[in-house]
Amino acid sequence: MTESEILVSENGSLGRITLNRPKALNSLTLGMVREMTEAVERWRDAEHIRAILIDGAGERGLCAGGDVRALHDAAKAGDESLPSAFWAEEYRLNSALANYPKPVVGIMDGICMGGGVGITAHGSHRVVTERSKVGMPETGIGFIPDVGGTYLMSRTPGELGTHLALTGSAVGGADALYCDLADHYVDSARLPALIEALSSGDVDEVLAGFAAAVPEPSLAEHREWIDAAYAGDDVEAILARLRERPEQAAQDAATTIATKSPTALKVTLRALRSDHTSLEQALTQEYRLAMACVRIGDFVEGVRATLVDKDRNPQWSPTSLSEVDESRVQKFFEPAADEPKLFG
Repeated sequence: MTESEILVSENGSLGRITLNRPKALNSLTLGMVREMTEAVERWRDAEHIRAILIDGAGERGLCAGGDVRALHDAAKAGDESLPSAFWAEEYRLNSALANYPKPVVGIMDGICMGGGVGITAHGSHRVVTERSKVGMPETGIGFIPDVGGTYLMSRTPGELGTHLALTGSAVGGADALYCDLADHYVDSARLPALIEALSSGDVDEVLAGFAAAVPEPSLAEHREWIDAAYAGDDVEAILARLRERPEQAAQDAATTIATKSPTALKVTLRALRSDHTSLEQALTQEYRLAMACVRIGDFVEGVRATLVDKDRNPQWSPTSLSEVDESRVQKFFEPAADEPKLFG
């Protein structure tokens, strides 16, 4: 008998959703999104459930993101139905969690990237540990920070979000707090006791009782050059400023960015600079961009190089930033005739 990809349980007043694909780092499938949505909606008006909790099975992390291999295979075969359904339903779930009438506790322990960020970082109580690695690495596969990633990254202090979005870098728990991607720091060894306490206690009081000392965020010492280098809306100018900086970390960031999809970089930066007044506006735009990444972008090639052939040698098209002009970027932001209405 095949074990469920989602474990849904109730313990006292706590509804718990555990992602259960540990061998795949709990990567999200469409079926998992649908099961999560069903549970979340069932508990919305359930009087005996006062809070919900989202965590991941296994020791490696909460979730490495969406199952992009399956999305790649469908897109390569010319089948857009899976990407379209997956992103539409995933983004609706992200919005539902952000607007949930009860506390939503996300345990961002271990690896929490891409889609994992989407199901936790919009919740009311976001918990990180000393093992957390939180990030949006999408530009490395010819994609854009989605699941509300452009919304979150555009609201970090200074230009920290631009740095993380363009480099695709992951940060530890202390830096996730510093970037306003998390709220609470708990020692990983105490997570089982924390979850048990949440089954009957007030969420805020329980989390306060389990709070651990937060280490100094490593990004704090880099704020000066990050804010200076990443300002503006021109990727080439950002790269030039990074390369002119004396700090080795700035040089390393430039080297990293230069390996990413030129198209994804320019589309991502424009998305970050969009004037979104709501998460739903950002998600609607991200759906449009996601489908364009499949249709005219580097998504298929990026996933091929990273997860299929694993040669780590993507052949981006166009190959350089200078070849990605404004007219090409604009195409990603234009609505398609078959674009669904995600909200309202």
